[in-house]
Amino acid sequence: MKVAFPTQQNFGLESTVYNHFGSAVFFIVADTETSTFETVVNPDRDHVHGQCQPLKALNGTPADAIVVGGIGKGALQKLLDAGIKVYRASEGTVSENLERIKTNRLIEFNMDFTCSGHGPDGECSH
Repeated sequence: MKVAFPTQQNFGLESTVYNHFGSAVFFIVADTETSTFETVVNPDRDHVHGQCQPLKALNGTPADAIVVGGIGKGALQKLLDAGIKVYRASEGTVSENLERIKTNRLIEFNMDFTCSGHGPDGECSH
């Protein structure tokens, strides 16, 4: 399974999972079968708020799942429509959240937990 994690830094598996899917600078895409990963630059990070194009954000890189701290309804729906599962990250690194998804300890996002806006310090409003 290929799992994409939005991040603001490129520290590989030690990157902190970011709270905003669409405005992440990078995605660390880990392959659970081969234990490899790649870093993808998000070409859609400067989109107008609410106009995220999640498949464009992944820059053509296939993913079976996304693990993120926060995501808007539109982006979530587009990912679900594409057959990509979306899980809510726990605080910590890509590596820590990768272990949690492998052991079924992350919950899937639903529309009740999506981001409805951003606060003054960039935090999600859930």
